[in-house]
Amino acid sequence: MPEANASTNMTITESCAKRLQVLREKEKNPSLMLRVAVLGGGCSGFQYELSLDDQKHPEDVTFERDGAVLVTDTMSMQFLAGAEVDYVSSLVKSSFKIRNPNEAAGCGCGKSFSPKM
Repeated sequence: MPEANASTNMTITESCAKRLQVLREKEKNPSLMLRVAVLGGGCSGFQYELSLDDQKHPEDVTFERDGAVLVTDTMSMQFLAGAEVDYVSSLVKSSFKIRNPNEAAGCGCGKSFSPKM
């Protein structure tokens, strides 16, 4: 499994780590990880896909904080290097948020972006 290094670093906030732990307990699956992928499509060219997964693949890169694990594939990592994954809760909705320094522009939905060239 590839190891994370300075050029492929992603940050998991404390809030994100805590939410992942809650989801693990709720699903009764201590192996659950947050999978973040970048796919072509969406209104800005690329879109984020977030899902819970308990499987690691050979091409995956993992990041950990306080026992919570985030996983992404090496192809998505080129768009996610330096990104921060947070969990934000408000009266209206709660969701995982990605703050990505590689975004040139984003969509209002927060799930679609165009990369810096």
